[in-house]
Amino acid sequence: MGLSVKVTTSARLHLGFLDLNGDIGRRFGGIGLAIDQPTTSLTVEPAPITWVEGPERERVSEHLAALRARFGLKSGYGITIDAVIPAHAGLGSGTQLALAVAAALRRLEDLPPDSVADALFLQRGLRSGIGAALFSTGGFVVDAGHGAGKAVPPILCRLHFPEEWRIILVLDDTLQGMHGGREREAFASLPRFPADAAADICRRVLMQALPALVERDLSQFGEAVGRIQSVLGNYFAPAQGGTRYTSPSVARIMGQLERLGAKGIGQSSWGPAGFAFVASDDEAQRLVGLVRKERAAEENSAPKNPIMLICKPRNCGAKIEEIGA
Repeated sequence: MGLSVKVTTSARLHLGFLDLNGDIGRRFGGIGLAIDQPTTSLTVEPAPITWVEGPERERVSEHLAALRARFGLKSGYGITIDAVIPAHAGLGSGTQLALAVAAALRRLEDLPPDSVADALFLQRGLRSGIGAALFSTGGFVVDAGHGAGKAVPPILCRLHFPEEWRIILVLDDTLQGMHGGREREAFASLPRFPADAAADICRRVLMQALPALVERDLSQFGEAVGRIQSVLGNYFAPAQGGTRYTSPSVARIMGQLERLGAKGIGQSSWGPAGFAFVASDDEAQRLVGLVRKERAAEENSAPKNPIMLICKPRNCGAKIEEIGA
């Protein structure tokens, strides 16, 4: 068997923008976290003719064609896509998929890794640098947003996320968050973000969220994320039907989790994915069990949607494996 390369990468949470005002020269910026599920996994191998099979094969085929032209590669490749992060759910699926293809091709052809350059070339990270950074490093990151240039936003800080903490992820697979043209229209329709609100968010990140991670203080971390989510959720609400959440059913579960004591309640990007933080796996299991019990009693059944996952932080980058010889 010839050499093939398998890449496995996982979802990210976008926990909030730093500065949507932009009056001091940079706009956006943000905080993000890599989590261990859902995942994207694909394998690239040499082939007489190029073929792609599995979910998202059209997007993968486009990325492969672009990268072959960029690197001047003439040979054929076969790509098997085993799993993908749900698209347009607020979990960074597009960036992770694109970078997985690029990383596999680079390893197969003995090219040096460069996820930042690949993200720029494949038109990822146009608004946030979080996805490209987390592909390489995992953990918790803060990016600086866009200045005058068109580079992928630089990463200012990367911290190890407490391994014992858990993230309760709530997914509504009947809806998709805004993307593409609708997303651009939504940003254009919103009023200018208040400078004092941007200042409050930046203060919460620098003086509350980051120290709380270093000191493993879930209460303070959750308070910071919750405050940031509240400010941003209220700002984006007019573009989301007047609410902080894209999905009404996700919103309902997030309210239940908050009442039960979960911290840092919010929506990742445009959703519909919602998230909440708890101190341990036991606590996550307890809260998820209580929510499911409440919902089953109300609906006289065990509802399958929204889906609740108990996720671990992922403090490492994508797994890139050489298979065969």
